[in-house]
Amino acid sequence: MPTPHRLVNTRELIAGSGPAAPGAAWRLEEPVRDLDSNVIALPAGDGIQTHHGPGLDVLIHVLDGSGTLGTEDGDLPLRPGDLLWMPRGTLRSFTAGADGLVYLTVHQRKPGLQLQPRRPDAMR
Repeated sequence: MPTPHRLVNTRELIAGSGPAAPGAAWRLEEPVRDLDSNVIALPAGDGIQTHHGPGLDVLIHVLDGSGTLGTEDGDLPLRPGDLLWMPRGTLRSFTAGADGLVYLTVHQRKPGLQLQPRRPDAMR
């Protein structure tokens, strides 16, 4: 059984450098877990195009920079310290501001692909 331990210090992760390239700057990779989590870094002006979120709720915490969350109800400015709830399947987009945007995501772990053996009658 795993014990509690430090995964990463987010201040150290983002200190001074800002996002250099888009994507996950950190991922939760513990082998036994019920949650998934990432730190996403977007350079200035970069973004994530409009899409429908996954079939699960996502919690987002803005760690650094600024930007805009696009929603069906309009744009929501983002700043460090903002804590956002993204209901499952909702329409969203992200655009990083002049200093880039770094945020933490936390959500239930998506079930992995499970291969099932074929039933004998399905092989005909």
